[in-house]
Amino acid sequence: MADVKLFSGTSSRYLAEKIADFYGDELGMLELQRFSDGEMQPVINESVRGSYVFFIQSTFSPPSNLLELLLMIDAAKRASAGYITAVIPYFGYARQDRKDKPRVPISARLLANLLEAAGTNRVMTMDFHADQIQGFFDIPVDHLLSDAIYTEHLSKQDLEHVIFASPDVGGVKRARQYSVHFNKQLVICDKHRVRANEVAGINVIGNVDGADVILVDDLVDTAGTLCKAADALIAKGARTVKAICTHAVLSGAAYENISQSALHELIVTDTIPLRKKSDKIKVLSSAKLFARAIRNTHEHKSIAALFLGK
Repeated sequence: MADVKLFSGTSSRYLAEKIADFYGDELGMLELQRFSDGEMQPVINESVRGSYVFFIQSTFSPPSNLLELLLMIDAAKRASAGYITAVIPYFGYARQDRKDKPRVPISARLLANLLEAAGTNRVMTMDFHADQIQGFFDIPVDHLLSDAIYTEHLSKQDLEHVIFASPDVGGVKRARQYSVHFNKQLVICDKHRVRANEVAGINVIGNVDGADVILVDDLVDTAGTLCKAADALIAKGARTVKAICTHAVLSGAAYENISQSALHELIVTDTIPLRKKSDKIKVLSSAKLFARAIRNTHEHKSIAALFLGK
């Protein structure tokens, strides 16, 4: 069987090191050189000929993270790597998955095209903003779910009075998976937006009186939706409100919004590094899950076996 080579981009080095540690290997030797005008040139300083190569790099802001990933893939392809997998813990631009108004791009599809054109043979990611993005690719996509991480964590908590909630109608499927798994009730927060990143109001559908509510979402950006949902749930009689969100984008005034909100705790994964610490934010690592997925991919074993901690 061909050798496995793990490499990290600059944005995800903190996570790639943990993944390599769980995998039981060291990260490969890769140097990112820069010209004086800012152009990047990744240089792989070891042979990858015929190897299974995994590049670990999330594509959160700045956009240069995506370009760096594409350049690393191209370098490996031209060095005769046997099989190239792009491990993208957070797949940026996934919120732009359709034309919801005239004259806008379908950015998620464009990124899929770029990754394939660069020479990617496989993509591994976690919690797409929309499941159908997998269909944008003509190569295999391993879509990992954070369920395995969160269910293990929640199983150790007191869930006697817990109710799961979706912060919007679009996230009902995601929240329902938790309510079914733990045999708990589900409520829905119906939000109305006036424009992107600005929520006008939220209506709570369901009874939360005296409950400990756990909001479930795939990402938290400005935290406006989460905070308004938490306030609405408390106003409806909830005892406490927590949230689990896979990707901690946390842009703009997110930290201030969370600090001043009724949210008791926000639990995220480390697919995106926190810009600063917060007493209300807890981070769970995704490294073990990705390490197991990488090993299963190399050994041609099932990825589905990793879902819900199986």
